[in-house]
Amino acid sequence: MPMKKDSVKHEMHDHQKIDKHDMGNMNRTDSMGGMKMQMNHSFSLSLPMNRNGSGTSWQPDATPMYAYMKHSDKWNYMLHGSLYLRYTRQNLNHITRKGFGDKVSLPNYVMGMAQRKVGENGLLTIRSMVSLDRIFDGGSGYPLLFQSGETWKGNALVDRQHPHDLISELAVAYTQRINQKMDITIYAGYPGEPALGPTAFMHRMSAFNNPDAALGHHWQDATHITFGVVTAGLRYGKFKLEASTFTGREPNENRFNFDKPRFDSYSYRLLFNPSANWAFQASHGYIKSPEANHPEENVKRTTVSAQHSMVLGSKNRWISSSLVYGLNDSGENHKESSVLAESNLQLDKWSVYGRYEWVQKSQEELDVVPADKMFNHKYPISSFTLGINRQIFSFSNTLVQAGIQGSVYHIDKDLKSFYGKMPLSGQIYLRLTPGLMRM
Repeated sequence: MPMKKDSVKHEMHDHQKIDKHDMGNMNRTDSMGGMKMQMNHSFSLSLPMNRNGSGTSWQPDATPMYAYMKHSDKWNYMLHGSLYLRYTRQNLNHITRKGFGDKVSLPNYVMGMAQRKVGENGLLTIRSMVSLDRIFDGGSGYPLLFQSGETWKGNALVDRQHPHDLISELAVAYTQRINQKMDITIYAGYPGEPALGPTAFMHRMSAFNNPDAALGHHWQDATHITFGVVTAGLRYGKFKLEASTFTGREPNENRFNFDKPRFDSYSYRLLFNPSANWAFQASHGYIKSPEANHPEENVKRTTVSAQHSMVLGSKNRWISSSLVYGLNDSGENHKESSVLAESNLQLDKWSVYGRYEWVQKSQEELDVVPADKMFNHKYPISSFTLGINRQIFSFSNTLVQAGIQGSVYHIDKDLKSFYGKMPLSGQIYLRLTPGLMRM
């Protein structure tokens, strides 16, 4: 018996709704073979796995996921990450000025997760992150104009992004579901990520195709590698309240060891996902002695962020955006703010992405001391990055992409004598990453 037009139209509408809100949600199928499975959010049996961010953070439920997935009778496994082979050149229009540098580098990271149910309402999750940055990019990392944070050979890193530790996360968590609206979670990592800041940059889909860390990394999400952290979280409906105790000191220069756990710092965070397309967070933390070169200096960090994701069709078409504010307050006149706005538009094999940043950095952060300025003078820096990326080919649910991006900077007039007028940076790269998981 033929279907009526209204019935056909209604059925098509339902399929479109499923595509837009559930694409990438692998609670039912295996990305490698379509097998039945029950993989949930890392810390809730009642939430979709698309909400997973770094640590215990949340992303929008409509966030697409690029990963490999397998399962056994009791355990489910997921693996994702990225490897970039790229050539980067910083301050390319001022080769005799500060910050000029070029390098063939290989930023890389792999994240894994295993989970299983414990009884009807318990969930056990094990998570890890591994990076070979130190092996391929050396102890001083890669050139990145106006970046700052951490040290190499006792000296502060300036105009460079530090490498990540070999073991960047090794964490276990248990969640008890009280009912469909309520969960209680305990998360412990050595290393791990406390409840402070938005989803870290390498996990955010708004930065999916950008190889570089944000210039405000140490104002917003730098605690994603912390050697010793315990977080307790309570979810009720669309909200989750978390509190952490953790080690304030940033990772040391030995990227292959496990630093001493101190548990001398704390943070708290409120997460709110009002719909499938939005994720908000506000957090505050007290970080004791984060920098080895300034052991007497403690930092109060406050962050607020909004993330948005939306599927634009049934294929690999989506847009994801983030807006982040971060403030570091180390007392007296040492208060420095940062703002980040970034977005990634994916149109099947092509993507266009951008990032705008405004950050305040001190003379010491940039290692510049003009004679006519006070030592604690702050410089506002604006950066705009635009990139384009295309898939070349794929194999075994793995994508090989090629991309190019460039950055332009607007800086304070007092910095121009060091960096030159309107510095420019650029890079080209090849990228290897897992493909999109589909329903």
